[in-house]
Amino acid sequence: MKRTSITLCISAAYMFLLTCPVVRNWAIGQSTEIQSVAADLGSLPPAKFVNPIGEGADPWVVWDEENERYLWCLSEGNRAISIWKSKSLSSLGSKQVVWTAPDSGLYSREVWAPELHQIDGRWYIYFAASDGKNENHKTFVLESEDSDPFGKYRLHGPLRTGDGEDRDSPNVWAIDMTVLEHDQQRFAIWSGWDAPGTDQQFLYIAKMKSPFELEGKRVQICSNEDFLWERIQPDLNKRGLNEGPQILKHAGRTFVLFSCGASWMDTYKLGMLELVGTNPLATEAWKKHDEPVFQRAENVYGVGHSCFVPSPDKQELWHVYHAKRDKRPGWRRAIYIQPIRFSESGWPQFAPPEGGVAIERPSGETSTELELPLELFAKNSAPDATWSYFGHHQYVAEANHTLELGRIPDAPINEYRCGEKVVLDGFLRGNYRAKIDIDFHGDTQSRDAGILFRCSGAS
Repeated sequence: MKRTSITLCISAAYMFLLTCPVVRNWAIGQSTEIQSVAADLGSLPPAKFVNPIGEGADPWVVWDEENERYLWCLSEGNRAISIWKSKSLSSLGSKQVVWTAPDSGLYSREVWAPELHQIDGRWYIYFAASDGKNENHKTFVLESEDSDPFGKYRLHGPLRTGDGEDRDSPNVWAIDMTVLEHDQQRFAIWSGWDAPGTDQQFLYIAKMKSPFELEGKRVQICSNEDFLWERIQPDLNKRGLNEGPQILKHAGRTFVLFSCGASWMDTYKLGMLELVGTNPLATEAWKKHDEPVFQRAENVYGVGHSCFVPSPDKQELWHVYHAKRDKRPGWRRAIYIQPIRFSESGWPQFAPPEGGVAIERPSGETSTELELPLELFAKNSAPDATWSYFGHHQYVAEANHTLELGRIPDAPINEYRCGEKVVLDGFLRGNYRAKIDIDFHGDTQSRDAGILFRCSGAS
């Protein structure tokens, strides 16, 4: 094993720490000679950012009103669930693993698409998991013990998502559950099989008795093959597939966006339902739009699993989604954000997906100057969003006040290397001293590593 230390004294507008091996014990200190370095060197303007903003799939983000921050919820290598916190929407910020699956059992593997919801003063995480066999996927719910989303959680489930009055006759495969609030009632909407073993995914709805209990019969709200574009290929002999339902409300109208086609292909896209009746439990209350509302562009493809969140000042609504990293079949994906507009009648208008170009930050989001603590990762010393991570989410970990960047997980899922980076958010206000220790893992796994300083965007 090779180990080296690097110490640099620098002045910079933005600082990136770039490495592929494991970086430990990284600390930043401010020197006594403070110099302004706000000169514009022609780099990406602070008011803009570039997609994608991070690596990963099935993104879910909510605005935490009490603490004025964004909370992202993501699967951690299909074996755990992490929550990321950030003051800005264009950065995932820093993460904490809040729940880890057991070594074996009904919910020990394939932890998919977690969603974080604040309901009646507590936080709930809806996710799908199995024993390692996809046909055994069911939906589970984590309930926070108090109002802290980073505290302890208790597990409920599996939820009963089959047919019959008790939805347990028998229980049936279910993923991607979300919550619809309508007319002072709550409903669960999810993607499920019509019967055990069929591998036929439809959208279902059921009334919620509590945040972790359903009641009454499940209702299939639409067919999954009304149109050719819903099928895994545009062929009448291929099956339809609807999943990833998400709620979008505007101007008194309620929509459900859903992902359709094949998630492993570049043709993955979004369809849309509108609630046109008064009872969400009635199939006829839902009307499907006859065209996909969001699909691939020239350089962004395989788009799906959306959610929607306001800008920091609540003046805009933003569309958050994932897209494939390349056109090869598979699930190597990254996270994108872009604003969504509405017509005068309240109809959503999706612009084509954009990647690799500079776009305006969400309204109310600024690149502010920050005072950095002497020990960036010292206990309770770092304010929210002083640093952000860019890279695959399985290649970073924080423990014992030490950041491990480029950590290789035991069993990586859909991962890829893209040069993991830690970004110090905002302008550095003067001269800084940075020191890192790097393990190169010997000659067989060694890759380029070091500290890279530049004036540019975190993209």
